[in-house]
Amino acid sequence: MTPDLIRRLAPFREEALGRGIPSQDIERWIATARLSGTLVTSGDGPVVGRFGGPLMLPADAPDPWFPLLATLDCAALPEEVTGLPLPADGHLLLFGFPEMTYYSASAGEIVYVPAGTPVEERETKYPCVHGEEGNAFDDDQTLHIYEQFPQDELRLSADVSLPYHFLVASPEPFQEAAPLPGHPRALELAEAWTDTCGDIVVDGPLHIGGYAFHECTETDPVVDAAQEAAEYRRQRTAGPGEPVDAVEPPAPENWVLLAQWDIGLTGREGSTLHWVIARQDLAERRFDRAHVSFFWNP
Repeated sequence: MTPDLIRRLAPFREEALGRGIPSQDIERWIATARLSGTLVTSGDGPVVGRFGGPLMLPADAPDPWFPLLATLDCAALPEEVTGLPLPADGHLLLFGFPEMTYYSASAGEIVYVPAGTPVEERETKYPCVHGEEGNAFDDDQTLHIYEQFPQDELRLSADVSLPYHFLVASPEPFQEAAPLPGHPRALELAEAWTDTCGDIVVDGPLHIGGYAFHECTETDPVVDAAQEAAEYRRQRTAGPGEPVDAVEPPAPENWVLLAQWDIGLTGREGSTLHWVIARQDLAERRFDRAHVSFFWNP
């Protein structure tokens, strides 16, 4: 964490002190700060990718089910900005659609194309928008949402991130969630951050790394998404009684936020998509194991 990013937390510290939170609790909370990259569509930051644009895939890659949201240049997203050990080169393609899924299924996917891989432009009708056979659904709203997907360059801004949530999900259903360990004033600290982050964090539609957030501050969106992924993996079968993946999924606390899209489209105001991945899968470049969750409080 650079001194400049730490200095940017001064408004949060002042707000927390003003609420009577002991300084030692504030400093312990600040110690949880994470690096985060905010991607914006204006400004003078370096271009690191783009919203939309042509879909460039290897010839043998399957057609994606979900629309392409963004293509990111990994070489332009260093770990000292994002806090994530992304590949040193190549491109990450983020796919997703802001719609509720069934049975904890993913609302998108991530495709990694290593540098030097031959690619070609793919003309495709995304099944989640146009139907499995390319025939448009009768749901005009679905097509209207898709037609609003942004098309623009993405520029990088270095940011700092603190938790927006103050509870972690319990491993057992219907049990009360437990406070974040080591932070007895977690609720007040999270609220102080929510009230001051607008003066600290760059306002942008796409975030890489850091803490996930949405309107529900009781639980960590990454933990929720990881639990969805585990549940979906348990439900998938290759045949009668034959699991596709018998490997126990990583514990929720071992997952990280790879990307978050603050959607803001007409008809999806206040919604977010979170691309999350287990740390081990990120290290092993198993982006096929990533999970995308959709949150919306209409």
